[in-house]
Amino acid sequence: MTVKVRPYTRSKREGWEVDICVTMPGGREVRERRRAPVSTKQQAQRWGEARERELLLEALTKPETEATTKEVPTLSEFAPRFIEGYAEANRQKPSGIDAKKRVLRLYLEPALGSRRLDAIKSEDVQRLKARLGRLSAKTVNNILCVLGKMLRVAVEWEVIPAMPCRVALLKAPKPDKGFLEFDELDRLVEGARKVGWGAHLMVLLGAEAGLRRGEMISLRWGDVDLVRAQVHIRRADWNGIESTPKGGRGRIVDLTQRLAAALKAHRHLRSDRVLCEDDGSPITGRTVARWMRQATRRAGLAVLEGPHILRHTFCSHLAMRGAP
Repeated sequence: MTVKVRPYTRSKREGWEVDICVTMPGGREVRERRRAPVSTKQQAQRWGEARERELLLEALTKPETEATTKEVPTLSEFAPRFIEGYAEANRQKPSGIDAKKRVLRLYLEPALGSRRLDAIKSEDVQRLKARLGRLSAKTVNNILCVLGKMLRVAVEWEVIPAMPCRVALLKAPKPDKGFLEFDELDRLVEGARKVGWGAHLMVLLGAEAGLRRGEMISLRWGDVDLVRAQVHIRRADWNGIESTPKGGRGRIVDLTQRLAAALKAHRHLRSDRVLCEDDGSPITGRTVARWMRQATRRAGLAVLEGPHILRHTFCSHLAMRGAP
């Protein structure tokens, strides 16, 4: 039996976290990590020791039931329940559900798929981090977040009695400047204009109205009000599936003079979508990425990280102009 006390770091609330590990008479290990309802470290230690005795007493006096003797599923066995009962049941976006499935299939199941959920220990998490050594810290943290959420859901659903391990994230380095300066944006806009009308509108929609890639793909002419010089972002595309924009609701953005002029100049009847192929068929994320690469080359700029830098540029330029 062990009781460890450390500063509580799971939120901005100050306090002490008590980490209790108890081996039950049958050999089953129970771990419980909680914020102690006291103010000092010494009080937290005493509270943890008392809680440890409670756990052991409960195990000695409580008769075994089907719930306490049931077999705990492995990570691979629990994964479909997690996707269906948590991600899909909570109506997460298709992109988020797909990302969780990919994390499970490519990283978590190969490393921990055969382990029972209650047998995944902190050392296993550290080994997983080492196994993912070639990936960026941000990608590793995304993988760890899926693992942590899966285990917390298992606790909530009483599949396991408590969190079996600590899932500590990596310290991710702060990214370098992720936006375009004003002169760089002007060069990119001119480069995009040389590529074609679609690339021209794409760059301006991202950099001067802040649309994300999926929002550009889903934008209809009915969402554009050239009289009021506004655009209403109502939906976003992911692999041909449309849903609400990120955040769950739409927004209205004012058009810049340059973007409004471009929309007027490129107004077409090929499709009800603002961005489409020359034959009127819908564009895809690959189309947007291709336009971005072509515009970057025409502008003579260094290779950019992708279309999302346009939204970063929009937000950064707003801040530079003093927007709240």
